[in-house]
Amino acid sequence: MQRIGGKDLLRGHSGRARRERGFSLMEVLIVVAVLMIMGGVTFISLQPVLKDSRVTTAYDYVLMVLRTSRQRAITERKQYIVCFGMDTPAGALTPLGAPTAQSIQVFRWDAGTDLSAAVQVTAIQLPTDIQFQTLSGLPNSSTTVPDGFGSGNTALDLDQGVAGGIRDQLMFMPDGSAVDTIGNANSGIVYLARTGELYSSRAVTVYGATGRIRGWRLLNTNGSPNWTEQ
Repeated sequence: MQRIGGKDLLRGHSGRARRERGFSLMEVLIVVAVLMIMGGVTFISLQPVLKDSRVTTAYDYVLMVLRTSRQRAITERKQYIVCFGMDTPAGALTPLGAPTAQSIQVFRWDAGTDLSAAVQVTAIQLPTDIQFQTLSGLPNSSTTVPDGFGSGNTALDLDQGVAGGIRDQLMFMPDGSAVDTIGNANSGIVYLARTGELYSSRAVTVYGATGRIRGWRLLNTNGSPNWTEQ
């Protein structure tokens, strides 16, 4: 066997071949399987975070629409009507398109014009798994519901204390107050949640006289649901 520099050439070629062989199919499959398992575990662990993020997004939409509409009413000296997506009662402003339990539509109503002349300026859909609703288990007494509005069983509960009032829409005035479309001070509450998940519930309250808007989140406090202002 030829030797150069005291080294066996055949042995050198054999060692080089082993070093250049790379990974076997089995080794590659094992690595892929481990990566898939790790990816699955990560995906599952992130689901609660992603679901909570969608609820927060829907809640932020509602706050944004109400606050922006109020600010525009003040700045532009016009009336802005916010319609939440439920079946619209007779005599109310009819939203464009089919109302759903996930839609918010905003209209500008110029002074001196008929209500039918109101112009739609915004239309927003909530994330697909979130809608305006109340779930079993929500606090329902006057001391436990947000700002004391309603009894926790009506998703769109505006026009508090107004007989026959329109529960799913309100109008911001140039002075910042909130009224219904016939002039009554419009205080109330809007609930949203993911079906079947009590602690996904959020709420937004509006004070008619001032137009003050507040957001709320339902938390589990020592095993009991309680509303906390955000």
